[in-house]
Amino acid sequence: MISRRGFGFAALGASALPLAAQVQPAAKVYRIGWLAPAPVPSTLQGFRAGLRALGYVEGSNLVIVERYAIGPEPLAGLAAELVAARVDVLMTSGAAARAAKNTAGATLVVFVTGNPVETGLVVSLARPGGSLTGLSVMGGLEAKRLQFLKEAFPKLSRVGVLTTSTTQQSLMMELEAAAHSLGLEMTRLEVRVPDDLEPALAAAAKDRVGAILPLSSPLFAAEKQRIVNLATKHRLPAMYEHRDFTEAGGLLSYGPDIFDVFRRAAGYVDKILKGARPADLPVEQPTKIELVINLKTAKALGLTIPQSLLLRADEVIQ
Repeated sequence: MISRRGFGFAALGASALPLAAQVQPAAKVYRIGWLAPAPVPSTLQGFRAGLRALGYVEGSNLVIVERYAIGPEPLAGLAAELVAARVDVLMTSGAAARAAKNTAGATLVVFVTGNPVETGLVVSLARPGGSLTGLSVMGGLEAKRLQFLKEAFPKLSRVGVLTTSTTQQSLMMELEAAAHSLGLEMTRLEVRVPDDLEPALAAAAKDRVGAILPLSSPLFAAEKQRIVNLATKHRLPAMYEHRDFTEAGGLLSYGPDIFDVFRRAAGYVDKILKGARPADLPVEQPTKIELVINLKTAKALGLTIPQSLLLRADEVIQ
C-alpha cells in the first residue's frame, strides 16, 4: 500500500521526468564571414539560396557577417577582423581570397575567384593542398567574348579594353593574341578610380573605338550601372563578363551564371562545417556559361544583332 505522501512524491517524479527529457542543448549557430571587394547582389543571393537549400536559416542556425573593401591592405584588415570575430568559415571572392590566404591563419576559406593556381591560392585544382578551396570562374572567356563581339559586329575593327591597374598581365597577353587572330586592334583604357570612367569612355568614343570590353574587376563590379549608362551615353556597344550587366541595361554578356556559382559555393561551406578539409575538396569550375543579349539596348543604340547570334543566346532580354 502506498501512502498519500509516497504517492505524491511518485507522481511528482513521474511528471518531472518528461520535463527534464524535453530540455535540449541549444542548436549550433554557425558564423560565416563574407569578404568581398564590392557588394554584388546576385553573389550573396546565390550563396544564401544555396545555404537555405542545405538547411541553414539566418537568425536561427546561421549568421553571415559581411565586410567589403577594395585594395589588398583594407581587405587584409577586414579578413583579420573576421578571424578575430571567430567565424567558422571565411567566404571570399576575387581579390579578397588572396587577402584571406595571407591573413586567415587557421580559419578555413572558401573562394570564388579567377585562376587560383596562377595566383598561388592552391597547389592545383584537383588537390588544393591547404586551408582554401572553392570555385574558379575564369578560363579563356575573354577571348570568347571578343569572338562574340566580332560576330555581332562583323565590321568591328577596334575594341577598347577597360582595365584597372590590378589587371593581370597574362590576361592582357591572352587578349592581344585573340584580338590579332580576329583582325582586331586593341586599345587599352586605363581606369584606376571611378572618376576615370567618364573620360575613358568619352575618349573611346572620340577615337572611334567600335566597342568596349571591361575586364573582370572589383571596381567595375561596384560601378556596373555607371559603366552601362556611360556606354549607352557614348553609344558604345559593350561585352560584359556576366548577366548582372545585361540586366542593368548592358548590351551583351558572356560568362558564368554568378548566382549559380555562389549557390554552389554554399555547398563547400556546408561540407567544411561538417568536417571536410579544404585540402580534400577539389576546386570546381562553372558548369553553366551563358550568352545574354539585351535586345532592348540594341534597339536603343540603333544596332542590329545577327539572327545567328540571337539563336545561340541563352537569354534575350526584350
